[in-house]
Amino acid sequence: MFFMKKVILLSVLLCTATLLQAQDFFGNHFQDKTLRVDYLFSGTDKSCDIALGELKRLDGWAGRRVNMTELPLRGNGQLLMTDAQSGDTLYRMSFCTLFQEWQATEEATRVRRSFENVFLLPMPAKPVNIEVKLFDFHENVAGSMTHPVDPADILVRPVRVENPHRVLLCSGDPKEKIDIAILAEGYTAEEMDVFYKDAQATVDALLSHEPFASMKDCFNIVAVAAPSADSGVSVPREGLWCRTTVDSHFDTFYSDRYLTTLHLSQMHDALSGVPYEHIIILANTDTYGGGGIYNSYTLTTAHHSAFAPVVVHEFGHSFGGLTDEYAYDDQYVEYYYPDIEPWEQNITTMADFSKKWKDLYEKGVVGLVEGGGYQTKGVWRPQEDCRMRTNAAEAFCPVCERALRRLIDFYTVEN
Repeated sequence: MFFMKKVILLSVLLCTATLLQAQDFFGNHFQDKTLRVDYLFSGTDKSCDIALGELKRLDGWAGRRVNMTELPLRGNGQLLMTDAQSGDTLYRMSFCTLFQEWQATEEATRVRRSFENVFLLPMPAKPVNIEVKLFDFHENVAGSMTHPVDPADILVRPVRVENPHRVLLCSGDPKEKIDIAILAEGYTAEEMDVFYKDAQATVDALLSHEPFASMKDCFNIVAVAAPSADSGVSVPREGLWCRTTVDSHFDTFYSDRYLTTLHLSQMHDALSGVPYEHIIILANTDTYGGGGIYNSYTLTTAHHSAFAPVVVHEFGHSFGGLTDEYAYDDQYVEYYYPDIEPWEQNITTMADFSKKWKDLYEKGVVGLVEGGGYQTKGVWRPQEDCRMRTNAAEAFCPVCERALRRLIDFYTVEN
């Protein structure tokens, strides 16, 4: 018994020491503020340019304070912050963009377009360099840019928009938790009681799924009641255009149910008065649709009968970096190639299956079902159905659940 007590005490001391080490790293290199960097990504199907828009400053830092120099997932893009004097790595993050999705469309072969992208970074204590990279489907660098940031720069604009908000889940200090903001889209000032009800339904939907249910203490969730001038959201195919908080619309890339916003600067402005790092946007409509972009946002309709499974599915994209497990027969371009193992954890091309769920496959927990990542051939998913495949599935499959659990640990526990 005495030996066991010593082991437990040693484990507690090691965890405490690791946490203090992470806190020391943050305190030595960063201020308790957020650096918001606005970019424009532009190009065609074969070209990519990155331009810096504006630097902004927010009070407090709600992002991770552990594992700051590591990446949990490769993503389709990466951002690296290094100390300007020493060159030491201070912070890394990965992401996906609507721009890169658009590059795989037919329109991109004949038109040049630009897309807003916004990233939240910890405010450095000293001058730094920031490098942004975008990757193509073969993991080659398609575009990159490096630029300096001096935290003392007088042109770093302070931003703080005070929209009404309500805390729906409070598990602790934002410095230690994963902070989710739920944003109203297409709700007028008179409809905010409806929004708060919809936001609570969102929380209930997330917490009805593992691993969110058993790891709810890792999250804080706040609902931000930013009012729109018009009720509802834009549906271009019906000639309906609404004046809303983030100007979202259906028919993205001419796909009826793809609901997105191109106005990421507006989105982040609306949230600037609360601690947040992950975003769920609720659209005040019963038209079916949604979208989720890794480390950018989830956007989904709040009043369709399939709302609950859809919002969880889309959050699997934006938070978890999980991909769709369904396929199209008429996909315009392939996203995945046999010699490249996808970075998304819930599909495989078998190029390097050992990095995926080979261990669970050998134990008979899951299998290999061909079809996924929008392709009918050459891509496999873990099992026949999953929350990342259909709305009828009751839960995430074991592979997706494990991937989400690992990501939650990455944000909250020092490796």
